[in-house]
Amino acid sequence: MSTDYYEILGVSRDTTDSEIKKAFYKRARELHPDVNKAVDAEERFKELNEAYDVLSDSNKRAQYDRFGRVSGNGGGGYSYVDIGDLFGGGFGMGDIFSTFFGGSAANRAAVRKEGRDMGVGLRLTLDEVATGVKKERVYDRLAPCETCGGTGLGEGGSFVQCEHCHGSGRVVTVQHTFLGDMQTQAVCEVCGGSGKTIDIPCPDCEGQGRMPDRQHISIDVPHGIRDGQQLRLKGYGEAGIHGAAAGDLIVTVRVDQHARLKREGDNLHTRVDISITQAALGATLYIDGILPAEKVEVRISSGCQNDQMVRVRNKGLPVFKKESRGDLFVHVTVIVPRSLTKRQQELLEELAGEFGDDVASKKTVSQRIKEVLS
Repeated sequence: MSTDYYEILGVSRDTTDSEIKKAFYKRARELHPDVNKAVDAEERFKELNEAYDVLSDSNKRAQYDRFGRVSGNGGGGYSYVDIGDLFGGGFGMGDIFSTFFGGSAANRAAVRKEGRDMGVGLRLTLDEVATGVKKERVYDRLAPCETCGGTGLGEGGSFVQCEHCHGSGRVVTVQHTFLGDMQTQAVCEVCGGSGKTIDIPCPDCEGQGRMPDRQHISIDVPHGIRDGQQLRLKGYGEAGIHGAAAGDLIVTVRVDQHARLKREGDNLHTRVDISITQAALGATLYIDGILPAEKVEVRISSGCQNDQMVRVRNKGLPVFKKESRGDLFVHVTVIVPRSLTKRQQELLEELAGEFGDDVASKKTVSQRIKEVLS
């Protein structure tokens, strides 16, 4: 194995899933670039994420244990993704760990207790849109700490008045200048503006009540959803501090183009080829619809012209969260044969004669003799 993920996390090969998670938390505190100023801190933190991505997934871990790598991508099967892309409002992993690890609060506003909303993307096929689908999604977020249940309290711990600001959440400082005394007020850097601290904080989350974690979620996508439309999943965003309300997860849907059908709102457009005889005499065709095993009857009226459009009502996409459907518009292409049998040519020439059309026919000698004798 070119990269030993177990060694990166500092665990043995028979370690449990919960131990892998705890090892990741511990190593993340040590290696995150916000707290580790070593030159290679960022690269080592990426390796840590890569190791956790593989070993926290049972299927990937089984592949890694057996083959020494995970199939699918180059470089060990893991493609490092900037976790910042998963968070709305420019709020990324750097912000998560900055909040998680603390830091100077004097230069920022009071710590936000409620969790922020987060955003992820979800790609669907048009067939999935037509039926509705359940999709599994994996993303990283600050989740409630499992050890303390999100309270931030250690065993026997409680919330007490902050001794630094005496419960006000603000600290007043006075500067003596030649213009006189200048008084400034700032957020208390000890309690983050809450006015309270924890006497015995949770050893795992250090009193935050939340921990960086990889979230697995099942998303129910209703039929008829449109490209760019968003779904809001209540409470699946960033967890709040000390059990405060969590943010929401905003899922933005992107719909891939279909090979045969083009979408316009709830309507669908497609194209079919017909022969010149079908165009002249009319025909009934059966084509595949958007729903599984669906056959749509398309009636071509006699005298149909090239590029004419036939409307089939109620055979388009199911409307979002409704029982109705849009329409299917079938664009007709009349195909002229490039080659004819002798009999077909004779029949067409006779037809041309009936219509009085001047055609460039190539008659055989025997045909011309028959015409003269007749």
